[in-house]
Amino acid sequence: MTGTASSINEQFAEAAFSNQSVVFDELYSGDTIIAYKRKRVRDHILQYLKPGSNILELNSGTGEDALFFAQKGFKVHATDISKGMQQQLREKVVKYDMQHAVSNELCSYTQLEQLNNKGPYDLIFSNFAGLNCIGELENVLSSFAGLLNPGGAVTLVVLPKFCLWETLLVFKGKFKTAFRRFFSSNGRKAHVEGVYFDCFYYNPSYIKKRLKSDFKVLDVEGLCTIVPPSYIEGFAEKHPRAYKTLARWENRLKATWPFKYVGDYYIISLRKR
Repeated sequence: MTGTASSINEQFAEAAFSNQSVVFDELYSGDTIIAYKRKRVRDHILQYLKPGSNILELNSGTGEDALFFAQKGFKVHATDISKGMQQQLREKVVKYDMQHAVSNELCSYTQLEQLNNKGPYDLIFSNFAGLNCIGELENVLSSFAGLLNPGGAVTLVVLPKFCLWETLLVFKGKFKTAFRRFFSSNGRKAHVEGVYFDCFYYNPSYIKKRLKSDFKVLDVEGLCTIVPPSYIEGFAEKHPRAYKTLARWENRLKATWPFKYVGDYYIISLRKR
């Protein structure tokens, strides 16, 4: 994707998520599997943070994670390209009186060199596939080292090119969905609140290769490998016993081969050398 095409795609993504910002929390706050995903990501991150750490969050959305980490005693600089998401975040920060711990900045992760608050940070964090909205992820990754303290970490939650649950949809005749990640080198269309934009998929090997000169890998975990993805709506609520069983198995196998590579997402953490 050319620079111009990438910026146009980013504009569409901004419009989509700004449209969704006013209903985002209402749509997702009561979903059991989304709560499971958030807890998994947060527990993963907490093991790498020291007390008082300074976090740079990319694609921070409405601020759910920023507020969580702020309430744990960390400082968070929450960035997003979506004006609507940033507005929702600011309102929450005031509502919960967290201005001392959460700052925010309207900034694309493709332009981190233009950040007003350049840190340095102890952790750079991107949740729930925000980074899949760009076709040149290597340009974002290359900016990380300069924003981190020595020994700082990066935790990214990314959509890979293979998802076991998605592939199984072939047995329901949903061939397009089942194989959409396999043939996605030029992006696949995503649809949010009436706006279409391109989504790209990246395996852990892609991130490891591009960060290997400055970072060492700490951990890779699969997310929603055995637990169904949250777009299988209402699964946990309709089948609570099955959900609890699947969650127990996923928690046991999340960091083992092949389960760390076949989820709806993976969580990857790396530490700056």
